[in-house]
Amino acid sequence: MFMPRRKKFIFIPFLLVAAVLLFGWVVMSLWNAILPDVVSGVSALTYWQAVGLLILSKILFGGFKGGGPGRGPSAHFREKWRNMNEEERTQFKAAWRDRCKK
Repeated sequence: MFMPRRKKFIFIPFLLVAAVLLFGWVVMSLWNAILPDVVSGVSALTYWQAVGLLILSKILFGGFKGGGPGRGPSAHFREKWRNMNEEERTQFKAAWRDRCKK
């Protein structure tokens, strides 16, 4: 009934490739449906250009991170905020207000 763990891991690379190909199709469809009409001088993308754009955006922006909510840099700052007392929080808020005014 249940597959051993090792056999389950065989399917992971195939699922990752399928996800990249699916997201490539989504990027191509959205780009071709929206951008050529809205922005002059922008042409339609081919499928492989869309996949390349998706991979480039992954490299540049580091998107598609797994782990769900509560992970990443924001979790670090949330923990820091929880460990601050009221005086430290007030100083922090004042410092950010000053930064945003500039």
